Parts: sequence; C-alpha cells; structure tokens
Amino acid sequence: MGHHVAVPQRGVLARIAALSLAAPRRIIAAALLAAVAAAVFGVPVAGKLAAGGFQDPSAESSRAAALLAQRFHQGDAQLLITVTSPQGAAGGAARAVGADIVDTLHGSPYVASVTSAWTAAEPAARELISDDGRTGLVIAGITGGQEHSDSNAEALVQAIGGERSERDGVSVRAGGVAMVNRQVTAQTQHDLLLMESIAIPLSFLVLVWVFGGLPAAAVPVCVGLVAIVGSLAVLHVITFFTDVSIFALNLCMAMGLALAIDYTLLMVSRYRDELAAGADRATALTGMMVTAGRTVVFSATTVALPMLTMVLFPMYFLKSFAYAGVATVVFAALAALVLTPAAIALLGDRIDAPEPKPVERQFWYRSTIFVMRRAVPVGLAGIVVLVLLGLPFLGVRWGLPDDRVLPQSASAHEVGDQLRDGFASDPATAVSMVIPDVRGVSEAQLSRYAADVSRVADVSSVSAPSGTYAAGQRVGPPTAATGVREGSAFLTVSTDAPLFSDRSAAQLDRLHEVPGPAGRAVELAGVAPSNRDSVAAITSRLPLVLGLIAVSTFCLLFLLTGSVVLPLKALLLNVLSLSAAFGAMVWIFQEGHLGGLGTTSTGTLVANIPVLLFCIAFGLSMDYEVFLMSRIREFWLASGRTAADVSESVALGLAHTGRVVTAAALVMSISFAALIAANVSFMRMFGLGLSLAVLADATLVRMVLVPAFMRVLGRWNWWSPKPLARVHGRFGISEGAPVPGSA
Repeated sequence: MGHHVAVPQRGVLARIAALSLAAPRRIIAAALLAAVAAAVFGVPVAGKLAAGGFQDPSAESSRAAALLAQRFHQGDAQLLITVTSPQGAAGGAARAVGADIVDTLHGSPYVASVTSAWTAAEPAARELISDDGRTGLVIAGITGGQEHSDSNAEALVQAIGGERSERDGVSVRAGGVAMVNRQVTAQTQHDLLLMESIAIPLSFLVLVWVFGGLPAAAVPVCVGLVAIVGSLAVLHVITFFTDVSIFALNLCMAMGLALAIDYTLLMVSRYRDELAAGADRATALTGMMVTAGRTVVFSATTVALPMLTMVLFPMYFLKSFAYAGVATVVFAALAALVLTPAAIALLGDRIDAPEPKPVERQFWYRSTIFVMRRAVPVGLAGIVVLVLLGLPFLGVRWGLPDDRVLPQSASAHEVGDQLRDGFASDPATAVSMVIPDVRGVSEAQLSRYAADVSRVADVSSVSAPSGTYAAGQRVGPPTAATGVREGSAFLTVSTDAPLFSDRSAAQLDRLHEVPGPAGRAVELAGVAPSNRDSVAAITSRLPLVLGLIAVSTFCLLFLLTGSVVLPLKALLLNVLSLSAAFGAMVWIFQEGHLGGLGTTSTGTLVANIPVLLFCIAFGLSMDYEVFLMSRIREFWLASGRTAADVSESVALGLAHTGRVVTAAALVMSISFAALIAANVSFMRMFGLGLSLAVLADATLVRMVLVPAFMRVLGRWNWWSPKPLARVHGRFGISEGAPVPGSA
C-alpha cells in the first residue's frame, strides 16, 4: 500500500513543518494578512494594463510608425468613424453629422490629424465613401502612445455620442485600432469576472469530491487566492518600469488556482500515504514536507523556466506572460508550502482520507498493467492519434489581431466589416512608405519613385507629396495622406492584396525592391509590414527559446531521475501532445470548423498565441512529469532493480499519483476552459489550446504512452553515462529516501 519514508529533521522544509505543528493559527493569520495587503496593492493593476504589445518595437515597421507619429502628426493609433445615411453620404443629414464630428475631433488635444469624406480633396474624398454611396468615413490619428491612446479614443468617442449612436436617421459607429484596443481591454476585464465565476465554483465542487470534504477542499482555494493576489501585486510593481499586457491577468487567475490545487493535492495525498504507512500525524506532516514539499519546489522550477524564456521575445505581450507566469508559479509554490502544513495541523483528522483500496485493486494500477502488457500496439496507436491531431498545424498562417477578435456586436468589429465589405480601399490594408532622409532629393525624384511604386502588382494607387498615382498614372494633386517634413517624406500605398495573403507578402517584397529616391532607404509601416516583422521577430528567436527550454528541462529531469533516457522521452512526448493542441487550434480557429467556437475566422492565427501556449503548456506538462517520475523512481530505488521491477515501479508510481494527476488536470482544465467563455477570440483559442494540452498530457501521455515507453525500454530507462551518473550522485534529488551517495 505504501511505505513510510524516514526523513531528516533538518532543513528549511522540515523547519516549516515543525513551525506548522507548533503555531498553525499564527502562520495562517500572517499569510492571510499578507494576502490582504497584496490584494489592496495588486487588484487596481487592471486599470494600468494595455491591450497591445503584439509588435516588435525595434522592427522597421515600428520605427516607421514612430516617425509618422512624431514628424507627420499621424497619431499613435487610428480612430475610424463611419457615418451612414439612407439618403447617402453626400446628403445634407450625413454631411451635417460628419462635419460636426470633424469639428469635435479638431477641437481635442488628443487628435493629431483628421481627414474625412467631407473635408478631403479629390480623389482622396472618393475613397472615403462606400461603394453604395451611403457611408462616409472619418479618420483621426489619436495621440497618447500605447499607454493612453485607447483611453483618449474612449473620451473622444463619448464626446461624439458614444460607440454607436443615431442622429436624425444617421448611424454613427466608432472603430479603428484605438477603439479595438479600448473595447478589448473592457471586454477582458468583464471576461475575467465571468471566468472566475465559472472556474472557482466548479473547481470547488471537484475539490470537495477529490479531498472528501469541505474543510480540506478550502485549503487549495485559499492557496490559489494567495497566489493570484501575490502575482497581481508583482505585475503592479512591474507596470512602474515597463508596459504590461492586460491579457496576463487571465493567466494569473487560471494558473494561480490550477497550480495551487496541483501542489496542495500532491502534498495532502503524500500526507495521507504517510499516515496509511503507519506514521503518526507529526511524522507524517514532516515526511510530507521533505518529500512532496521538495517535489513542489522542483516542479515549480520546471514550470517557471519555460515561461521565463518568453522575456527573450521583443513584444511586451509575451514578456507580460513571462512576468505573470513566473510570479504565479512562485507564489503558488510558496503559499502551498506555508499554508498546506499549517492547515493540515489545524484540521487534524478532518483531512484524513477514506480507507484506501489495496493498490492492486486500484484503477490506475490495473490500467497501467493492461497498457504495459500491450505496450507496442497501444503505444503506437497513441502516437498515431497525436500525430493525426497535429497535422492541421502544418497549414498554419500567421496574422495580427484586428477588430475581428471582438464579438460581432462590438462597434469596432462592425466598422471593420463595413470597411472590408463596402469600401474600395480599406485603410487597414494601406502601406505607408517612409523615407527618413530626403534632404537633397528633388521633387522630380520623389515623383519618379512614387510612379515606380504605383506599378507594383496589386497597388491601386499611391498618394505622394507630388500627387496621386493610380497604376502608374498621375491623376491629381497632393493629398493629406502625404507629405515632406523635417527632412523626411512618406507615401501612402493603397492595395488590392488581401491582408496576410501570399499576394500581400509578394507585394511587400516588391515594394522593398523598388530603389528608393536617390538611393535613400525606405521603411514600410502598416498592418501587413507589422505582421511580417512580428512573425520574423518570433521565428528568429524561436530556436534559442526552444533550445533553452529543452536544455533546462533535460537537466532538471536528469537531476530528478539520474537518467538521460527519461528526459529525452519526456521532451518527445511533450512535443507530441502539444502538436495535437496546435492542430486543433488551426482546424477550429483558422479554418473555421465547429463554427470557430463562435469566433470570426480570419484564416490566420495570432503568431504570439502558439508560442505562448507552447511555453506555458510545456511547463505544466513537466509539472505532471515531475509528480510521476519522482514517485516511480522512489519505488524503483526500493526494488531489486530487475526488468520485472521496472513494470512494477511504473504501476505503483501511477497508482500513487494517477488520482492526483487526473484530479489536478481536471481542475486545471476547468480553470483554462473557463477562458473559452472569453469574448476576445484569441483568449478563447488560448483557453481551448491549454485545456486540450493539459487533458491530453494527463490522460493519453501519462496513462498510456509513458507506461508503454517505459515497458519497452525496460532497465534502459535508468541508463546514463558513468560521468553523468557521478554528477547525479552528487547533485541529484529524489522525493523518497535519500539516494545512496547523494549529498
């Protein structure tokens, strides 16, 4: 049924156990006071977080956008307002409303530039009227940088009557990047409350079932709340130094509760095992701390390291998840190690488990034996299933989030649909070509360059300082969308190429190939160049990030197992299980199957999300790997270490951790599945991807592929070269009895 581990009475973990036995109420009271202080400081952080952070700030497109904002007063974000009238945009009612909106915007200190269908010169004015003639467009550049442009946009929209309004039969809708960011922020704050209202009650019900009572089930919830408020406080501190994405709050909430349950469940399960093996309560508590407590520390390290690698990416969206992830892991582990032993000491026999079945009669033991007797066919079938699920990922296409990440009811999404479907030229597809230095360049050279650009495939027109060119033909005077200022110039390229398409990518290449005027450098800004630069920033750093994750994971698992085979097996199986989640994301959200789970499919995935999913899910799957391998190795070391003992050790290890891992995965998947209720589509995708990754790892990988692999490999599971064996002998770690020869 189990064996009691003789444990040392010295060390930090043993001292925490002793303190918990001596003064449990004081420990809990102090922890709760610290949590209240963290909550008071940390909860207001939601108002200081931003909705952007998907672009590389050092990329060419970002430099060009900064130049447009600084020298040409184009603003930091675009606010688009559509004015629709049944009598037409040229009618008196639409003209009056449009003029009033333009006057209001002109009077605001937040507006850098305004152009509209009623104030622009021809032919630019025609491009700002819809194909059916009913809708006119107002384009405003909003100042305030990433931190304030969305709140400034909100103030402006309120000044003109709100996100959607009706005036004398004229419909007004607000959209554009500035409004998308604002609505995404508001939607995310709403979704967080919805997510927690779903996750916490459901998780608590599962915990009551798993722990066998209300008092014991309350422990992991308290640990989770401490982890959440602690991580929010850390994020608040970080906002004083750099931008932080509001989406990091979703991770704090979901992972704080999930890891707290993981760690608490592991520790309580070990405590109950110690009692079942005949230890008294004090000895069982100390044994729990120096065995399962050590595993919690080790597991937290393996979870945090993959998340930490996200700081290597330049976009603050990914950096924010690194900050939030590492902070949440650290606080979850600390809270579990401090609160769990104190709660156990305080609850006494109310945390005892029902009388367990003999190991040989438990489901986990019998299912593992069944798998190992058919290791080759079952293992191959599991691999085939994961590979087939992952195949759609081979067709992935990358894109940036736009208004379609919001529900169709959002005004920004409505405006985006109007522009995509009803206008000959969508401002979102335009490319700005910035020439940082035009000193000494003549007007004729600029005109020649604009004419050359206008002849590039899929370019519909080019607005240049010297005039407008349509397919190479000069058709009008300069427009407001062009200019020369402070020794720099820019051109606006209207394009027929759909965003994120092969035609758009080919067009960007050809635009770069057009020689600049007088040989000057030209930089491209816009959605398409930003997307290309962001994907390049991710892919260029991906080998380093993946390499660091692989090496750090290998080293940590080697220290745990003393084997070079088991870490390689863990890396391989992790990649397989994650590929299934990635394939599902492409199949559902990119290709639109299952109705895209209620989202608008754009034919692309946000490039940041798979990277984010990989780093987080990889760390969480290592969490279960540590739980399982530490217990298997404990039984292996206590056995005769024969070929038959390999199978028995695996079966016993799974029997003692299967319930913990499955229950923890169930609760963790509830936390992440609650994100599917989010109305921002890429967070819905993130929630589904994490839920699938966790469930696949806890079921197909841990219950089927791990025992099948270990049965096939036999004693080779524990092989390592002699020099590395000596390293492990000196620095290795084990949940159970100290390893002979270890420090």
